[in-house]
Amino acid sequence: MTTLQDLLGIDLPVIQAPMAGVQGSALAIAVSNAGGLGSLPCALLDVDGVRAELGAIRAQTARPFNVNFFCHRPPQADAERDARWRAALAPYFAEYGIDADAIPAGPSRSPFSREAADVLADFKPAVVSFHFGLPAEDLLARVRGWGAKILSSATTVDEARWLEARGVDAIIAQGIEAGGHRGSFLSDDIGIQLGTFALLPQVVDAVKIPVIAAGGIADARGVAAAIALGASGVQVGTAYLLSPEAATSAVHRAALKTDAARTTALTNVFTGRPARAIVNRLVKELGPLSSAAPAFPLAATAVAPLRARAEGQGRADFSPLWAGQNTRGCREVAAAVITRELASGIEGP
Repeated sequence: MTTLQDLLGIDLPVIQAPMAGVQGSALAIAVSNAGGLGSLPCALLDVDGVRAELGAIRAQTARPFNVNFFCHRPPQADAERDARWRAALAPYFAEYGIDADAIPAGPSRSPFSREAADVLADFKPAVVSFHFGLPAEDLLARVRGWGAKILSSATTVDEARWLEARGVDAIIAQGIEAGGHRGSFLSDDIGIQLGTFALLPQVVDAVKIPVIAAGGIADARGVAAAIALGASGVQVGTAYLLSPEAATSAVHRAALKTDAARTTALTNVFTGRPARAIVNRLVKELGPLSSAAPAFPLAATAVAPLRARAEGQGRADFSPLWAGQNTRGCREVAAAVITRELASGIEGP
């Protein structure tokens, strides 16, 4: 059977999870150069930003790397729902002296597009991954056209089967413990989503392609457990958040070093879609799941000025402190060290 290393052209079956907002090319470069698969998140980048970051990666590594995109359907504007959300945030706007009427409406994250595919075609990355399903077939065909391997996240067995039927090369089984956005796309019911070590063997049994375990894996022991349950490799994000190569903000780094990091929740108050983060003021007071929050990704627009004002005062009250349930692997050490230590959980060659 083809190993994940052979499939992706890497030495170690460790994928650094793409983490939009807390990393750029530097972390991806460090992990790829260490023998794993570094990942560049592109959800918050425009096409010029994608091009610049890909140029930086190409200049600093000859190793394979992954480029990640969201592929959600942009929501229809809903003035009434947006007004309800801004009304819920009104006390905070008043507290910080922010004019709510001056905050523009609009998305903060864009799905994979033809323009993005045009940029990728110039660089031809070895791996392209998607969150929230897959893009339109014509866009997917373009990516396959230069030989890129396709990865996507599944939060249920049904999603894994759906992805396999559409020809992905490997599936990321994302357990409920994982930090950041849930990759779900066939159902919004969080109640049917499982923990990593319940989901993983079920997906392994259901599909014939390699399965990558994600969620709650923070050290070599977690990696060994995932491999024992049939994973071909692991995807790890939270453990890299304190590495010097990550772009994690000062308030986010501070939170990860306190007992607060032990309490995370799935919340939609930052973007409009369930994502796991450290519980802070906004999550406690308006969430964790708020019916007032606009559809993803529109909720983020009104929260952005609050976040900026609070972070300017050294506070994380309105910041999305993305983190998985297992933060014990967070250490201020180089990403290469983290990658090699994770891989030490795999016995044999």
